Amino acid sequence: MSAVLITGASKGIGRAVAVELAGRGHRVVATARRPETLADLPVDRRLRLDVTDQESVDEAIRDAGDIDVVVSNAGETVRAPLESVPLAEVERLFQLNALGALRVAQGVLPAMRERGAGRLVFISSIQGRLVLPMIGPYGASKWALEALAETLAIETRHFGIKVSVVQPGAVSSGGAERAKVFLKADDPYTPLYEALAVLRGESVTPEEVAAAVADTIEQPEPPLRVPVGAPAERVLRARKEAPENEPFLTAQIEW
Repeated sequence: MSAVLITGASKGIGRAVAVELAGRGHRVVATARRPETLADLPVDRRLRLDVTDQESVDEAIRDAGDIDVVVSNAGETVRAPLESVPLAEVERLFQLNALGALRVAQGVLPAMRERGAGRLVFISSIQGRLVLPMIGPYGASKWALEALAETLAIETRHFGIKVSVVQPGAVSSGGAERAKVFLKADDPYTPLYEALAVLRGESVTPEEVAAAVADTIEQPEPPLRVPVGAPAERVLRARKEAPENEPFLTAQIEW
């Protein structure tokens, strides 16, 4: 069994991944900015880790011991039009969703490279391959994450390191409900925000995503990209087949 470090394990997908992997017999190191939120998880270690803080990352990786797999799950989203979203919020999402994952990868890669083995699993989204209005900052951060992950897959393959990107669609984890919303009173984009429900579609559970993550880790030769659930597979296939000369999903949004 593998030693697996999970970022953002206090709730949602990260918590479900910790439970799933522990149940399969893996040695799980669950991390979160507030480790007390991990107290009830059936894992081997519970550590503080803030992916936006280099010192915190270095300390957690040192305390975790030998790590075979990293599941980079920490992330957040916001709801706002690009015209008026605070740029500080966009920077925060990039630090958390993309650069934070790279920071952790940089911390574990030297040891994995020396051993000639390791796994990096990045929790992305269908929004790593397409965009949705009013969720643009999140989508941009996931596109960046996927670019980083694919580059790592090329650069580290020679050293026996395998990289996968897990792509769920809507997940019933509460993340969307917790998202900050930046809309002014009488905001001209409010009708577009209210029309987003038509795009959300069928959701998968955090447990379904966790099972896909665990299956990916246990595959001898995992794929680079792993869509989770039939809805994600359908929309990603449609995106691939759609013409490139106009924004995807335009015809499905009326406001």
